[in-house]
Order: sequence, then structure tokens, then C-alpha cells
Amino acid sequence: MIFLLQGCALLVAARLLGALARSVGIPAIVGELTAGVLLGPTVLGNAAPEFFAWLFPRDPAQFHLLDVVAQLGVLLLVALTGAELDAGVLRSRRRAVVAVSVAGMLVPLGLGVATGFLMPAWLRPDSADPLVFALFLGVVTGVSALPVIAKTLMDLGLLGHRVGQLIIASGVLQDVAGWLLLMVVTALATSGLSGGGWAVSLAALPVLACVLLVGRPLARWTVRTAPSSGVTAIVAMTLVGAATAHAMGLEPVFGALLAGLAIGSVRAHVGQALAVVRTWVMSVLAPLFFATVGLRMDLTALAEPAILAVSAAVLCVGVTGKFAGAWIGGACSGMDRWERLAVGAGINARGVVEVIIATVGLRLGILDATMYTVIVLFAIVTSLAAPPILRFATRRMPAGEMAVSRRRDLVVD
Repeated sequence: MIFLLQGCALLVAARLLGALARSVGIPAIVGELTAGVLLGPTVLGNAAPEFFAWLFPRDPAQFHLLDVVAQLGVLLLVALTGAELDAGVLRSRRRAVVAVSVAGMLVPLGLGVATGFLMPAWLRPDSADPLVFALFLGVVTGVSALPVIAKTLMDLGLLGHRVGQLIIASGVLQDVAGWLLLMVVTALATSGLSGGGWAVSLAALPVLACVLLVGRPLARWTVRTAPSSGVTAIVAMTLVGAATAHAMGLEPVFGALLAGLAIGSVRAHVGQALAVVRTWVMSVLAPLFFATVGLRMDLTALAEPAILAVSAAVLCVGVTGKFAGAWIGGACSGMDRWERLAVGAGINARGVVEVIIATVGLRLGILDATMYTVIVLFAIVTSLAAPPILRFATRRMPAGEMAVSRRRDLVVD
């Protein structure tokens, strides 16, 4: 009963606030994230603590029920994103993708590591090595959040446009690099480089490439033999790809993305099935996912001036680094200033990926509760700030740069 009431409350609040956000020209994701913050410990937990404790008990098993639905939503969202990627557009702009990805990762990574070394010692747990702490903060400032980027581009109707494809491709490469760096930092924090756990995870990348090679003919075979089972095939391939990635020690979203790329190879034959899946994801699963992200966040600790000042410093470093990286990479590949601004805004969204990384740091003893709160705020602000900046930049881009790729978005409310 509690799970059903939780799902109902989060879904209704997310949809209502998402519709309200759209009515004032803001992407729905802003309202969906806000719904979780309002129903979470930040607002409801303080306004009505007894009711909040009843509706959202601290029992981990209870919260895991919501997690299952939320994770299914994010995996299907990422798979849909992969299905929309146009390989032709990416090949034609591979110089821009590589330049933005490299600069967009290295610049904020370097700034984050330098900031980590300059942080006061009281922000670092006694058990945390200064080098590991600095490297971890570099990963935090360097990564992006593919689910948040994808949802933002869908809300703005930009996923099928050239700039949207460039943002997604750059975000994917930066996320892969970020998770690989996180594996190295995790190995340093636990057993050191001699442990070899990070090398096992790196060896998983060729296995995931094989998943994509096998997935394309499998998708074509499924369409030929059972054309009416498109929805089932899309969901099943997404789950298999995600499970394979997880078994290899990588994030499941990478496997879901590869599954989406395989599905995209037969997109012309499963367009109706993709529309059904997209409707369900965008109307139910994605709003629940983003509301659950907001539900995890308790921003009351930011009332302390010292924590707020540190949060502002980390936010400034992270946002500046991403924009600088996109600006440098875009300049090297011939992009104009508005396209560079749009790409910088897109890859700046951190969202739930940042929350996951912060949780890993807290569990390993690299972060304490204070820095965990700082990183959570960083994730929220960058996720909320990306959509309006992206809208502002794309409205000022020349029509040629906003050309629609051969694969067009399905317009679904």
C-alpha cells in the first residue's frame, strides 16, 4: 500500500509540476525534479515530519521498490536516446564530437583536481587520502548525466536536431571516460592500483562492443520473425544490454545505450513500437525517475554559511570548466558561439549521475556528509540551469545549424 501511495503521489506531483513548467516555457524535467524536492525531506520532511515518515519510511526495502520502477524508466529513456542517434550526423561531425568530448572532460577534470587539493582539511574525512579526494572531486566536476541530458533535449524537441545529436554523442563519450576514471579512483581508495579491479572493468569494454555487434542482427531477426512484438523486443533488449554492462562492472545505462543503438538500426520497422514505449516512458516512468531523484535530496544542511560557500565554489568550478571545455572544443572544430554555448549548457547537466557518484564516495569514506550535500546541490543546480540556457542559445543559432537529422523525434505529450 505504501509503495502504491508513494508512486501515485510522486507521479501526480511530477506531472502537474512538469505541466506547470512547460506552461511558463521551462522544460518539464525542471518541474519533475522539483516534485521530488517538495515531497522529500527538504520541504515535506520539515513541514509535516510525521506524515513524511509514514509516507516515505526509512526502511531501505521500501525505498528499493521505488528504485526498481525508477531504474526501469532511466534504462528505457537512455535506450530511446540511442535509437534516435543518427550515425550519419555523428560521422559528418566526428571532429566536433571528439574535440568537445576531450576538452569538455579534461578542463573540468583538471580544475576539479586542483580545487580538491585546495579544499580545507576539515572538508575531507580523516581516512581519506588527499590525492584520492582530489581525484574524486575531479571526476565529480568532469562527468555529465546522460539521462538528464536526454530528457532535457526531448522536452525541448532538440533530440533529432544536429546540435542535440552533438550534445548526446559528446555526453556519452564523457560519461564513459568519467565512469572509467571513477573505477580507478575507487580502486585507489580500496586496494590501490595493485588490486587490479579497475583493469577487469576496462577489459569489459570490448565485451560491450560485442553486445552492439550481436544486437543489430538480433534486432533485424526479431523484426522479420515477429513484427508484432516490437514493444517486447525493445524492452527485452534494453534489459539484456543493461544486465550485461552491470555484470561487467560498468553502469547499466551504457548497456541500455548500446541496445538502443541496435534498435535504431531497424527503427524504420519498429517506429510504432518506439512510439508506444516513448509514450509510456515520458508519461509515467521518466517523471517517476526524476521525482525519485529529488526525493533523495535533503538541502536543509545548506543553511550553514560555510557549506553554502563551499557549494558555490564547487558549482563555479564545475560549471566554468564544462563551458570552457565546450568553448575550446567548439572553437577547434569551427562552431560558432551560440552552438558552443548550447553544447556547454547541454553537457553541464549532472543530475542523478552525480548523486550516484556522491553515494559511492560516501560509502568508500572519500566524502563526509558535508561534501555529499555539496555535490548533491551541484547536481540539482546544473540540471535545473541547463534547460533555460540551452533554449536561449538554440533560439539564436542560424537555421542551418538547427537542421533536423534524418531521424526525427516522435512528438509525445
